[in-house]
Amino acid sequence: MTTTSAGARRRSTLRRLIADPQAVGSACLLTGTVLLGLFAPLITDHGANEANLDAVNAGVGDHGYLLGGDKSGRDIFARLLYSIDTSMVSALIGASIALAIGITFGLIGGYFGRRVRAITEWVFSLIMTFPGLLLLIVLMPVTKGDYKATMLVFGVLLSPGIYRLVRNLVVGVKNELYVDAARVSGLPDRRILRRHVLTVVRGPVIIATAFLAGSSIAVQSGLAFLGVGSSTVPSFGAMISEGFTNLYEEPLQFLWPSLTLGIITASLVLLGNALRDALEGGRPKPARIVTTTTYRPPATEGAVSGLLTIDDLVIAYPSPTGELKDVVRGVTLSVAAGETLGLVGESGSGKTQTAFAALGVLPAEAVVTRGSIRLDGRELLGLSERELRAVRGTSIAYVPQEPMSNLDPSCTVGAQLVEGVRAATPMRRSEARERVLALLVRVGIPDPERTFRSYPHQISGGMAQRVLIAGAVASRPLLLIADEPTTALDVTVQAEILDLLRDLQKELNMAVLLVTHNFGVVADICDRVAVMQEGAVVETGEAEELFSAPRHAYTRMLLDSILDETTLRTDPPAFPTDALETETR
Repeated sequence: MTTTSAGARRRSTLRRLIADPQAVGSACLLTGTVLLGLFAPLITDHGANEANLDAVNAGVGDHGYLLGGDKSGRDIFARLLYSIDTSMVSALIGASIALAIGITFGLIGGYFGRRVRAITEWVFSLIMTFPGLLLLIVLMPVTKGDYKATMLVFGVLLSPGIYRLVRNLVVGVKNELYVDAARVSGLPDRRILRRHVLTVVRGPVIIATAFLAGSSIAVQSGLAFLGVGSSTVPSFGAMISEGFTNLYEEPLQFLWPSLTLGIITASLVLLGNALRDALEGGRPKPARIVTTTTYRPPATEGAVSGLLTIDDLVIAYPSPTGELKDVVRGVTLSVAAGETLGLVGESGSGKTQTAFAALGVLPAEAVVTRGSIRLDGRELLGLSERELRAVRGTSIAYVPQEPMSNLDPSCTVGAQLVEGVRAATPMRRSEARERVLALLVRVGIPDPERTFRSYPHQISGGMAQRVLIAGAVASRPLLLIADEPTTALDVTVQAEILDLLRDLQKELNMAVLLVTHNFGVVADICDRVAVMQEGAVVETGEAEELFSAPRHAYTRMLLDSILDETTLRTDPPAFPTDALETETR
């Protein structure tokens, strides 16, 4: 990442925090409370344990005590300020120790081999067997009542929770393709853990840190409430305990420390949530980022017709500066029943975003600013998630690009297909099983019983794609959206999958929206073609006509890039012949 992009990202995170009322409110409240504790000697003239017998149970404002005096004649306000310091130090020590131990060994235990993981798992399981609060009380003679030493021990006892959180996240990400690519490129494990793995765990760790800090404060206050530790250390717990004994005479003595303690712990948790959302970019801006929009009539309303009609569709995403940037601009197209429309374009042209809009699965950040998407006359934009669930799988189905990544590795193929069939059409499990087996036979799987019982890793990529097609057509949908369905397959299997899609389309009279960049697939199966460039449809026409006489320059450029053995290249070589001859010598 360049310095400029890193700076932009930091500024973007700061903007998200500033725009979040929860972050601003909790940060201001927590910062103000901490500052009161730090500047306690400057704010009050009384010490935490300074007593005045004339001020026993003094009222608010009496004897110069802002919040009155306790039953020992000490200034309640001064003790509150000094108790804030005690709580902040307890939170800092407990959370820091837990994070240092838990994150370090979580990364090691999750990333490296089974032997290392077994050792770390055994050690932290042993730590978890210790009775935490009881152990802290038993160790008081060793710590000599010093709350700082007690919080250090408590931090060790908290570390197994962070260890397990980090370890589980690392195990889930260590085999991702980008981590493998980093290994192949020669990066050391230390660099991979810091750059590629640690970024994945930071969000959960940040929110966990808030709970760790709150737990440390609560335990320190709890021990002081029980009278364990030094009686000279100001603490909310000690103040609450004294307030309880004096509850019926001066109830406010119990209220002030309880209220302050609650404000601190609540601010920590709310600030942790806000920081997590800002760093991950997961908290939508209500003013800009919405999942659905109020329908605005498109500029070309009524110009297209068909089973699926997309009319003047505009999709935008927020840029790092907060402004909306269009990625799909005024797309208009239609697919008739029984027709196959190829949506073609380079990567980043907006074809997948258009398909996802029809499915209603755009990311939360996406904003549909204009347009209409109608399926069999019904407007899809603006439908709730519950209403969309009634459409997906029954009226509209989807075949993804990566078959293996869309099958749950922990469930058998049959269990996943049965679940989908029963969700679309309520029926008994035995009936769903029979239908699934019949579908597996229909899509050309030679041993349906074996495939039904298999897990995804036990079948090939081509067979996995057939399984997904079987699941997609199980409820005889009106429209099938296929997103690069043959990209991950070899040429022979590609042809078989295309033949299967063609046969199923004729059999079910489905409309098919085929998202692809492969003109060979388009020529093989598509009736019509829509070419997209930079978010806009630049040409639409019959497939045969488009191949023989493309009208748009971008379409001609795409077709000219397809070379076969009879095509002569007219572009100059990458290096001059003389230079190559010189280098050879």
